Amino acid sequence: MPSPCILVLFDVDHTLVETRGIGREMYERVFPAVTGVPFHKLAAVSGRTELDIIRETLDLHGVEPTAEAIRKLADALAAGYDAARDELAERGRALPGVLRSLATLAGEPKIHLGVLTGNLRAVAQIKLEVFGLDRYLDLETSAYGDDHAVRSELVAIAQRRAAERTGVTFGNRRTILIGDTPNDVEAGLVAGVSVIGVATGESTTQELREAGATWVIADLADPISLLQVIDQNS
Repeated sequence: MPSPCILVLFDVDHTLVETRGIGREMYERVFPAVTGVPFHKLAAVSGRTELDIIRETLDLHGVEPTAEAIRKLADALAAGYDAARDELAERGRALPGVLRSLATLAGEPKIHLGVLTGNLRAVAQIKLEVFGLDRYLDLETSAYGDDHAVRSELVAIAQRRAAERTGVTFGNRRTILIGDTPNDVEAGLVAGVSVIGVATGESTTQELREAGATWVIADLADPISLLQVIDQNS
């Protein structure tokens, strides 16, 4: 088999899957037990890393965001998601066409598929497993919200892990980030890679274009169109 030459990194929430409110509810469930403080407000989450969200959420509740406090809340969130797998499967979903598109891309020898997400590693894995997407994505050569608090820094982490696993160096011209928010776009542009903006979250195609996305598509339902866009970078 030929070696892959393009690294494609997908965001998770609202790009591949929807959890339909479970994310906020998980904070409501675990926050009081971990901190001893009633939960009343979640920091903005769109396009941010979980480390950043946890730190701000603790601060909003008057809890000092020490490394220990952040770790305890992160561990509780991961445990909460693990216990809620059945609920997640019932309430959430993989977005339309995502399964088919991932299967198509995974069948292309030149493409190596991974994840770049603000989710904690354990949480991202649970979400992808619940909806059957993990089989198409190399979760070992991905980057997560507990790897670094700054999203743009995750790109280099994923590139390094992919190089170590495949023996191929994926430079910025051979790396594509796919996400649904202006923060996803910004992270890719700051890191120096191409970005496909997909309007499956709250951001419109116009907003993603204005954020500077290299390409913008409505959704991931058409694997052939997605492959054609990726081919423009090969």
